[in-house]
Amino acid sequence: MAELEYYYALGRRKTSVATVRLFLKKGKSTINGKALDQVYPLKPEQSQIEEPFRVAELETDGVSYTVVAKGGGVQSQLGAIKLGIARAIIKRFPEKKKALKDAGLLVRDSRMVERKKAGLRKARKAEQYSKR
Repeated sequence: MAELEYYYALGRRKTSVATVRLFLKKGKSTINGKALDQVYPLKPEQSQIEEPFRVAELETDGVSYTVVAKGGGVQSQLGAIKLGIARAIIKRFPEKKKALKDAGLLVRDSRMVERKKAGLRKARKAEQYSKR
C-alpha cells in the first residue's frame, strides 16, 4: 500500500462535525488552527482525544493531526474529534479496527435534541393540567 501524505476521516456527534487529517510524521497537532491545550486545557479532555492512539498502541509524538470541528458545543465536538481520529487510524492500520471497536471508539453517538412540538412548551413539556 502506497504511503499517503495524510489519512482523512469524518466524525460526528449530535450536531458537531469534525474533519480529521492524520499525518504519520512528527508535527504540530491543531484543532481549528489552535493547539490542543488551548482548545481543551483540562487533562481529562486531552486524554479523551489521545484515547484512540492509546487503544491502537500508537505513539502520539510520532503522529500529528489537524482537525476542523464545527457545530454543537465543546463536549460534542470532543466526541466528534475522537470518532474522527479513530476512523483515520483504521484507514492506515486496518488491523487495529477490532481493538478500537472493542473499546467503543467506533460508535457514532446518534442522540440529538428532540424537536419542539406545536402546542407544547418544549419537546414534551405541556401546560399543567387542571381537572377543575
